[in-house]
Amino acid sequence: MIIDSLIEKIKECNNPSVVGLDTMVSYLPDNEGIKDNYTAGERILEFNKAIIDNIYDIVPAVKAQIACYEMYGLPGIKAFNDTLLYAEKRGMLTIADVKRNDIESSAKAYSNAFLGRNDIGLKRFFKNDFITVNGYFGTDGIKPFVEDCAERNRGIFVLVKTSNPSSDEFQNLTLEDGRKVYEAMADLVSEWGKPLIGKYGYSSVGAVVGATHKEEGEKLRAKMRHTFFLIPGYGFQGGNADMIKGFFDKDGLGGIVNSSRGILLAYKNEKYSNDFTKAARQAAIDMREDLNRVLGR
Repeated sequence: MIIDSLIEKIKECNNPSVVGLDTMVSYLPDNEGIKDNYTAGERILEFNKAIIDNIYDIVPAVKAQIACYEMYGLPGIKAFNDTLLYAEKRGMLTIADVKRNDIESSAKAYSNAFLGRNDIGLKRFFKNDFITVNGYFGTDGIKPFVEDCAERNRGIFVLVKTSNPSSDEFQNLTLEDGRKVYEAMADLVSEWGKPLIGKYGYSSVGAVVGATHKEEGEKLRAKMRHTFFLIPGYGFQGGNADMIKGFFDKDGLGGIVNSSRGILLAYKNEKYSNDFTKAARQAAIDMREDLNRVLGR
C-alpha cells in the first residue's frame, strides 16, 4: 500500500512534514528577466530542484499545488510534472494538490490523468503518488479514484475540513441527524477507505484536515481511526504544532503536516540565511523539531 510507503518514509526521516512546492515567480529570490511563460517555467523548476536537493534527506514528501503552475500555461504544467519527477528521483513521496472531481465519467478522466491509464491504454501523465480530491460530488465521483488507488497502488486525500477561515460557512452546517457537514463527509471517507487499509492500520484513502481547526481535527481523529490526515495550514495560515497534537494517534502517527510559504520564503525571514536553499533546509529542520516536540518523538 502506498500509505505504508509514506508512513515508512516519515519514520525514516523522523519527520511528519511535507514541503509544499507552491512556487510562483514572485517567490523566486531572483525573478528579473522573466517575461514569458517558458522562462517562468524553467526558473521555477530550477528553484524547486534546488529546494529538493537541500531537503530530500530530512523531509519525506513534497506537495505541489497545480494552480501555481497552471497560470504559466503549458510551461508551468511541465515544471509541475518535472518537479514531481525530480522529487521521486530523490527518493521523496509526492502529492499533487489538484482537488479534482466531477460526475463519474469526468472523475474517471481526472483519475486516469493522475492515477490510472487513459482510454488508449497509456499510463497516467502526471507522476505523483497521491492527489487531493473534492469528495462533495459523493460516492459516484469518488469511485473511479478509489478503484485506481487499488489497481495502481496510489492514494488520495479527500477534502473533509479545509484550513481556510470561511470553510465554516458550509462544512460546519448542522444536518438533520445532528452531524456537521464535515462529519458526514468524514464518515463517507472512512467507508471509502476500508478496502485500502495497510499494515500500519491506515488507508490509502486519506483526508485533508486543516491545522487551523483544532477542535474539529481532534473530533475527526477520534472517529477516523484508520484515516491518514494531510494537514495544511501550519505556519503562514496560523496553525501551529500545539494545535495539531490531537490530529495524531498515541504513537505520533496518522498525519503529515504541510508548510509551503514557511519553507519557500524562509530566506526572507531575518532568522534565516538569505541563501534560499540554506534557509529552506533550516526552516524544514525547525518545523520537524517543532512537530516532534509535541508528538514526543
